[in-house]
Amino acid sequence: MERFLPKDFNGTAATIAIIAGRGEYPKLLAQRILALGIRCRLIALEGETSPLLWEQFSEEHRAKIRIGQLGKALRVLRSLRISDVILAGQIKPLRFFKDLHPDIRALCLLRKIKERNGDTIFSTVCGEIERIGIRVLDSRSFMDPDVVCLGKNFPLDSWIVNHGIHIASEVARLDIGQSVVVKSGTVIQVEGFDGTDAMIRRVQSLGLEGMLLVKASKPHHDFRFDVPIFGMQTLELMHIAGIHFAALEADRTIILNQAFVLKRAKEFGIKIFGY
Repeated sequence: MERFLPKDFNGTAATIAIIAGRGEYPKLLAQRILALGIRCRLIALEGETSPLLWEQFSEEHRAKIRIGQLGKALRVLRSLRISDVILAGQIKPLRFFKDLHPDIRALCLLRKIKERNGDTIFSTVCGEIERIGIRVLDSRSFMDPDVVCLGKNFPLDSWIVNHGIHIASEVARLDIGQSVVVKSGTVIQVEGFDGTDAMIRRVQSLGLEGMLLVKASKPHHDFRFDVPIFGMQTLELMHIAGIHFAALEADRTIILNQAFVLKRAKEFGIKIFGY
């Protein structure tokens, strides 16, 4: 049994829908589910979901919605006879401000939300999905091979690592971001609305070396719609920016294609460890 699935999950009876955003995460997740012989369907987000992933599903097993079409999404989930949903992949942050197409169902919900951030919006969406009898699974489901379980052998002085962990945890707690870059007790950059990779690109302009990237989750993190991700693109940006170390929270972070990423990290001279 997968660690992050409910104890009563029955793969033979289940029909899982992936609501897919950008990146490799939804594609890898679909591969894992289908390899287990579990029925899988795709709900693609217009302008976000990979066309290659879209083409992997037959016409009757896929649907496309615009961001904000909550009512349509619920109707599609019912029509596809979905038992469980997994939210996977990113959405460009600015689309929540510049390219949102809320239907009546979404508008009614938005009026009830006072603090509109990722947590409140997606938590409300998950609640609406579960209200129609469809379970929203932990986003780490089926991703056990990629969940961080690295040893805590710090390649830096422990006080430097602990300082980075403290700052990253506070930034996450305040819902600012999930990552920070530090060097010798100094905060170099903090992730904001634009994400981890944008933060690393800002670091690159400083011309420093030997920095530490730390990823953290919130104290009461909701893994139904948000899981810290580390992938090949982030690793390559770290290499260019001179960030030589990465501390990732064990059991709460996913390294996509972990074996390959760790191999490339070794070639780059980047040390990745858990905490």
